[in-house]
Amino acid sequence: MNKTSKTDEQSQLIAEDLSRIIEMAWEDRTPFEAILVNYNLDESALMKIMRANLKFSSYKLWRKRVKTKSIKHLSLRSQDVNRAYCPTQYKLGR
Repeated sequence: MNKTSKTDEQSQLIAEDLSRIIEMAWEDRTPFEAILVNYNLDESALMKIMRANLKFSSYKLWRKRVKTKSIKHLSLRSQDVNRAYCPTQYKLGR
């Protein structure tokens, strides 16, 4: 029987989805809880990923941005926000 540790699973997941994880982390309307549900990464694990994959100045900018956006945490999010993206974000070809 081959046991896969959580670290191995996360490493494999990160190798396949790293770009999307970083994109979701930068998006203002994507809460940390969505990243946790989709990729099993809590905020501290996400911080490690961002620190390892961004330039230091970009990482600092991201952290500053996240700290000022109450929308990144569902518990702090206004009840008026009921979607994860802007209506014009995903434009379909017309």
